[in-house]
Amino acid sequence: MKTLFYNKHFLYALFAAALLTTAGCVAPQKPQMTSLQLQSIQARTFKTTKRLAFNSVLTVFQDLGYIVSSANYDTGFITAESPTTTEFSFIDGGRVIKKTKTTAFIRKLRNGKTRVRLNFVNHKEIPLNKGSKTVQDKAVITPSVYQNAFNKIRECLFITSNVDA
Repeated sequence: MKTLFYNKHFLYALFAAALLTTAGCVAPQKPQMTSLQLQSIQARTFKTTKRLAFNSVLTVFQDLGYIVSSANYDTGFITAESPTTTEFSFIDGGRVIKKTKTTAFIRKLRNGKTRVRLNFVNHKEIPLNKGSKTVQDKAVITPSVYQNAFNKIRECLFITSNVDA
């Protein structure tokens, strides 16, 4: 006499139940943004010169507390990062170092316009065994973060244009 575990129908049912159970545990993947969607968040065009836009982005980065590590007007590229914060995390196993890194690319367009593209990345360093660490960089794709920065750039351009005039 065959036991219950040798019953072919029981094994199929057990396998199907296992598949259904594990299928519900898979985390849904967040859909990737297209490059055009990302640019719509990260870039703005201003009716100003490249020089004024470049200077305004530098000023806004500094106003927001970022430390500018490089700025080259000819290439239109700026890199900066926020001050480092350190937290103790039981989950991550010790002192976690966090900061935000940012870049800006400013380029001259036609008709007296300039395009500014910003990129913010959350940077996290987590200690591992024997002094090693793991680094996690996660792109910031929250539209309000970029909108806030662009509003400040717009304000700076307005003030600078009116003061110089």
